[in-house]
Amino acid sequence: MDLPRTPSFRLDGKRALVTGASSGIGLGAAVALAEVGAHVVCAARGMDRLTEAVAAMTKASMSAEALPLDVASFEECRAACAGAPFDVVVNAAGLARHSAALETRPEDYDAVMGVNLRGAYFLSTEAARAMLAAGQGGSIIHISSQMAHVGGIDRAVYCASKHGLEGMIKSMAIEWGSAGIRINSICPTFIRTPLTEQTFDDPDKVKWIEDKIKLGRVGEVEDIMGAVVYLAGDASAMVTGTSLLVDGGWTAE
Repeated sequence: MDLPRTPSFRLDGKRALVTGASSGIGLGAAVALAEVGAHVVCAARGMDRLTEAVAAMTKASMSAEALPLDVASFEECRAACAGAPFDVVVNAAGLARHSAALETRPEDYDAVMGVNLRGAYFLSTEAARAMLAAGQGGSIIHISSQMAHVGGIDRAVYCASKHGLEGMIKSMAIEWGSAGIRINSICPTFIRTPLTEQTFDDPDKVKWIEDKIKLGRVGEVEDIMGAVVYLAGDASAMVTGTSLLVDGGWTAE
């Protein structure tokens, strides 16, 4: 009897682009991909932290390089994806400006949408354009949010950007599936990162979060890293146009 074999989670010889890679979930994604053999181009706006992160990865015998990139810039997204195609693209760049809906300023709306939706859109198209030109498939992964599936206090703009992202992903999966290009999202619950420190400093918000997460704790960056590796490689070869919820049960009810 020929037994089935578990697909490899290794990414040896693969090239990956990770945006928002200077800290938090983006850095976790970059490390996760490098640990399974990929060469990772780590991209972010702030070069100081990015250079420090890449230096730490290189010191730990990981293959990585730094690239300054603002995903809100179409021109920079196009330039980053020009040339040899990436096998894996993880977009972890994101922006949140929370307020009550009636207090939302147009400039805040535009800033959030510019990164979370417009930036994600054109990073995806430029990455896929290079893959199609080379006649190869690939995996595009967006770090979305549980808020792409529910609503949240003071999060109308943020939720709008993430709900829109999910619809975008489904449509692109339909367009590019026949070419072997997969596109999915990871939807985390609240994760402890430098960007969420302000939320965790508010006892009322911490209680709201802990009451919603059925596993009884907030997430850590390490909780997302396995999901990134899974969606990046052959283990998820039949997965596209969907979201992987890593939310501790938040959306179960």
